[in-house]
Amino acid sequence: MVGYDVAANGSVPSEMDKENGEEVGNTGEKDIDSWLPMTSSRNAKWYYSAFHNVTAMVGAGVLSLPHAMRYMGWGPGVVVLVLSWVITLYTLWQMVEMHEMVPGRRFDRYHELGQYAFGEKLGLWIVVPQQLIVEVGVDIVYMVTGGQSLQKFHNTVCVNCKSFGQSVWIIIFASAHFVLSQLPNFNSIVGVSVAAAVMSLSYSTIAWAASASEGQTEGISYAYQEPGHRITTPNLVFGIFTSLGDVAFAYAGHNVVLEIQATIPSTAERPSKIPMWRGVVVAYIVVAICYFPVAIVGYWAFGNQVTDNILVDLRHPSWLIAAANMMVVIHVIGSYQIYAMAVFDMMETVLVKKMHFPPGIVLRLVARSLYVAFTCFMAVTFPFFSDLLGFLGGFAFAPTTYFLPCIMWLAIYKPKRWSLSWITNWICIILGVMLMFVSSIGGLRSIIK
Repeated sequence: MVGYDVAANGSVPSEMDKENGEEVGNTGEKDIDSWLPMTSSRNAKWYYSAFHNVTAMVGAGVLSLPHAMRYMGWGPGVVVLVLSWVITLYTLWQMVEMHEMVPGRRFDRYHELGQYAFGEKLGLWIVVPQQLIVEVGVDIVYMVTGGQSLQKFHNTVCVNCKSFGQSVWIIIFASAHFVLSQLPNFNSIVGVSVAAAVMSLSYSTIAWAASASEGQTEGISYAYQEPGHRITTPNLVFGIFTSLGDVAFAYAGHNVVLEIQATIPSTAERPSKIPMWRGVVVAYIVVAICYFPVAIVGYWAFGNQVTDNILVDLRHPSWLIAAANMMVVIHVIGSYQIYAMAVFDMMETVLVKKMHFPPGIVLRLVARSLYVAFTCFMAVTFPFFSDLLGFLGGFAFAPTTYFLPCIMWLAIYKPKRWSLSWITNWICIILGVMLMFVSSIGGLRSIIK
């Protein structure tokens, strides 16, 4: 792995950097940090962070929450959803606070905070692999999801039209990203993020409202079982494990929260954590409005017959189902770009600072287009990639979301043993580690099965 060194200002330095934003080397370009996606623009408003966080977190995973409830049941299912909401809000607050914990220094990237907490090399190896698994994995899943939703939209509005394979729709979905990926930074995609956030709230509302309108399915049951299968203890246990991974996948926005906060201006009188936290609170209210009604009403309507995509279970009106699928397409376009932007930043940092490619339009065009092509290829080649949600949710999302921020907090602030902060963080760490193991086991069994 190519290493990064953390400078005193929280950015990643190189021998080509100059002071005061002067031109770099003989290229005549501005300072590299003013060109990279995460640090090129710091004029974001608080509501930018709200839109970006909603877009990053409320993904297609919300549509699988009723399916997760199928295995966990009413009591445990609701407890897990509420507990996950509370824990992830707490760990997100920690990351917002740690962004500028050192006076005059900003940790603009997740791995920079990890390097400060654990050391330059160890921090890099702890954070970057997991962050890349999350971001690249999510983008591949969203490629599949976008293609599937486009296909469902087409088949719904044009029943008698010629049908195309899912691969064609994935490629059509990917074509939009070859264009959008050329937008330079987070602030430049705020319009896409606004549209995505509105769509996520809209299709979530359609999902639970249409479920409530259709009412309970005939012969509905809330028993712990798989429809058409004999109830067995292994099926129940592994089903619960996988469901926990699905819930973990639904709370995945932490992987880009520092990168989002990096775009907000900061002064001694008004540090970036103030507007950032304001945006996070608004985003988490929207998350609650989306998640809890979809999970509870969807499970109420379909019971243990619910599938892993609540929109598939809805039968009418057809125009509303078609609209919901198109909303999913628009939303995952925005979500793809949010996670891809963090990957672009890593790629361009390595290409320019370590491999000494000159920064510019050509480098950005080639590097980002290759990334979009790679995720498209993976989605077409492995269209069942979305089945990895449970495994990815446990293996990568749980650490970066549920307990890695707590470990960093303990390593940096060193709260007094048995204090409220110490106890709270250790509770989150223990629950997060348990979630990581059990959901990974459940997800792996689903893949093998």
